[in-house]
Amino acid sequence: MNSLSRKEHLLRLIQAHPAVTQQELADQLQLSRSAVAGYVAALIREGKILGRAYVLPDSRPVVCIGGANLDRKLRTLSDVQMGTSNPVSQYESFGGVARNVAENLARCGQRVQLMSIVGDDTAGQAILSYSAEQGIDTSACQTLAGVSSGSYTAVLDPQGEMVLALAQMDVCERLDPHFLRSRQRQRNAAAMVIADLNLPADSLNLLLQDAQQQQQQQQQHIPLVLIAVSQPKMQRLPAQLHGLRLLILNHGELEQRAGQALPDQVAIQQAVATLRGQGVQDVIVTMGSAGVLCTRPDTDLLTAIPAPLCEVVDVTGAGDAFSAGVCYSLLQQATQLELACQRGQRLAALTLQSGRTVSEQLQPNIFQEESYA
Repeated sequence: MNSLSRKEHLLRLIQAHPAVTQQELADQLQLSRSAVAGYVAALIREGKILGRAYVLPDSRPVVCIGGANLDRKLRTLSDVQMGTSNPVSQYESFGGVARNVAENLARCGQRVQLMSIVGDDTAGQAILSYSAEQGIDTSACQTLAGVSSGSYTAVLDPQGEMVLALAQMDVCERLDPHFLRSRQRQRNAAAMVIADLNLPADSLNLLLQDAQQQQQQQQQHIPLVLIAVSQPKMQRLPAQLHGLRLLILNHGELEQRAGQALPDQVAIQQAVATLRGQGVQDVIVTMGSAGVLCTRPDTDLLTAIPAPLCEVVDVTGAGDAFSAGVCYSLLQQATQLELACQRGQRLAALTLQSGRTVSEQLQPNIFQEESYA
């Protein structure tokens, strides 16, 4: 039996019994444990197994629903002066929360499908073409005549921190319940559904109703994750959140939902407890350079996870990278939210150190060094 056939035989054994130990594999294949470890490492590098306990990759795609637009970044060359002209450098890239999350996931090796709407214009054609080149399945996207593709313009200071952001996202109002129902088959085939709050409130309600119905009928449950996009769009988040696996939002967006200032962790904790009382299973609150707070099972206490220290080149897209890292991790270790946040922080740090909305340093099996020793 040559080395290739041994590796294939080992993979078949793992597929049949994912909890099998390396010693049991060694005994069955009449190999040394170190030889088995070498084959396991090769299979991890090839993406045929993931993480601890021989987690096999799910062939179903993650479905990302929401904004896909053209990003313009204007970076001032000196401190911003309001009420007058400021010299800037300009850079354009492709953005949109759902599209950014999809690209991060695709670069990490995850199958992903984007559901969005663009205009029948040059920007829309470029958005879909570029996204497909990055490995995103765009077949569920729609191109509409007579509308403009979405755009997002960020004004950054010389340190890369955001001063002002302007979003023209009217096209996302077309992501209505009719659009979602027309893509029911694709949504039913997802490993996870991720939606941003660019969707109209009726569409968010439909996604929640579908998720809740799956739970009630004890069907194969497809986790639903919602990602906030801005304080004004928090009003779109439904009052009842039953069926929601995870809500990701920042401090200001949580304050918007709570309808009051949340000056300390105790106040944040109480607001998160209210959200959980409304039906969401878990909540992550991002706090910028202060890190993130995430819920724990069976308690109202929050776990604080500090932000990694890194040089900030540009903050644009860091939150989307964080959300992608969290979801990527939960696909493999569904109950390990703290680990998911740590991985999300790692992807966010790579994006903060990049001038691009999605870091080009992302690659399949980016977390593999955390796996088998």
